[in-house]
Amino acid sequence: MAKSNTLTKKDLIDVTAAILAGGLGTRLHSIFPGRPKVLAKVQGRPFLAYLLDQLVDAGLTYVVLCTGYLGEQVKAEFGDSYNTLYLSYSQEYSPMGTGGALRLALPLFKSDSILVMNGDSFFDADLRTFWAWHCARGAEASLLLTRVRDTRQYGRVHVDYDGRVINFNEKGDYEGSGWISVGIYLSEQRLISTIPEKRSVSLEKEMFPAWIGRGLYGYQINGRFLDIGTPEAYAAAEQFFTRETAG
Repeated sequence: MAKSNTLTKKDLIDVTAAILAGGLGTRLHSIFPGRPKVLAKVQGRPFLAYLLDQLVDAGLTYVVLCTGYLGEQVKAEFGDSYNTLYLSYSQEYSPMGTGGALRLALPLFKSDSILVMNGDSFFDADLRTFWAWHCARGAEASLLLTRVRDTRQYGRVHVDYDGRVINFNEKGDYEGSGWISVGIYLSEQRLISTIPEKRSVSLEKEMFPAWIGRGLYGYQINGRFLDIGTPEAYAAAEQFFTRETAG
């Protein structure tokens, strides 16, 4: 079915969101042992709550939480609803990677287009604008990209003049400024269904490179980005969200 270029808030209301919340968080165990990193407290609130707030603000109503390590704690914390969101859970019982976790959750998705978010990072962006850009290009999948001063710890994403992804560089390949993925994606279910089942799969290392030439785009926008994957980055989270509130 062709997508309309005339988009309203209601269009995004019908989109299922999936949050990849199953990471082991091994680098943060020294700070909060025995807790999944999406429950790491920032200003007294679980980090995951900030992602859910962003979805509420964008007008979404249904979220699948892809949990893994200590996932029962996530469900105990948030239950079946959060503000205006209905929450469902897809629990992996062995590490499946970002791609494997998304593939496992496929039967729970209620829309053709899925908004996917990494559970350990936050990017301050207008998700409705991202959705409109994705639909206007008839993309099969779109990555939200931002420019950073040093891409070594993230890897780079290269796009052409129209936003089509043409290449990826691994972490550490190049120093200096460039465009990186912020861990927010839009993908059609038919692409997600191409992820191999019943094994660990990385979206970033396996699937995204495989989707080049199959309608994979990158939406470039400057914005504030936070990844809490290391103790140093987590320590910056308090100030990050203080600035967000003040702004």
